[in-house]
Amino acid sequence: MYEAKKPVTETDTVTPAVRVVMWLGARDQVERDLRDALGGQSSLRDDTLAKMADVLQATANGLGPEAAAVWAGVPARVLQSWLKQDPAFACALEAASALATAHGLGTGREATPAMLRVATVAFTRGADWSTAARAAGFKPYRLRQLLRASPALGALVHAARNARPRKPRNPPRASRRSVLAGRAANEYGYRLVRLDDPALPLPPVEKNGPAPGESEERSGG
Repeated sequence: MYEAKKPVTETDTVTPAVRVVMWLGARDQVERDLRDALGGQSSLRDDTLAKMADVLQATANGLGPEAAAVWAGVPARVLQSWLKQDPAFACALEAASALATAHGLGTGREATPAMLRVATVAFTRGADWSTAARAAGFKPYRLRQLLRASPALGALVHAARNARPRKPRNPPRASRRSVLAGRAANEYGYRLVRLDDPALPLPPVEKNGPAPGESEERSGG
């Protein structure tokens, strides 16, 4: 009996490691697409709360502040400013940490998928081996041990390092103003958004960044 073949899709040719990297890289865009489906412009309130929720999820998985910041895609100093300025968020983070502790997570005795996720994200953003390992809570030699023992992990690290942005060989010289603006955007990871809730803490902005009152939106990185 004749059986129709399933059409070959693009995802059929993607390896599991590449699929993981693609999913991690597309999360921010997916969040924006979901908000766009409801109509209206993405707001700083929506973006900040989404990032706070990511930090809480990472913490509940037994990760420390540095790893949680990488997981959520925010600078560590922004996370610290949220903790200082938002008592509700600080309380929620403490509860998430208590949940992880109660279930034996975050002891550092064994590797977890959450730790590998942070290392993978760090690699995709251009971190070197030691930086990515320590951000995830590994000692660099321990991550290398895991890599040697697991071909799947080796493929994941390879895919993540291949996905990091490439610098052009002969980039055009930019003006000092554009360099400072780009540096601020890359450091804080924010783009222009609608400011609709002054009660939420804002990420710090350098002197050469947007003036107070201008709208800011998060970048896709």
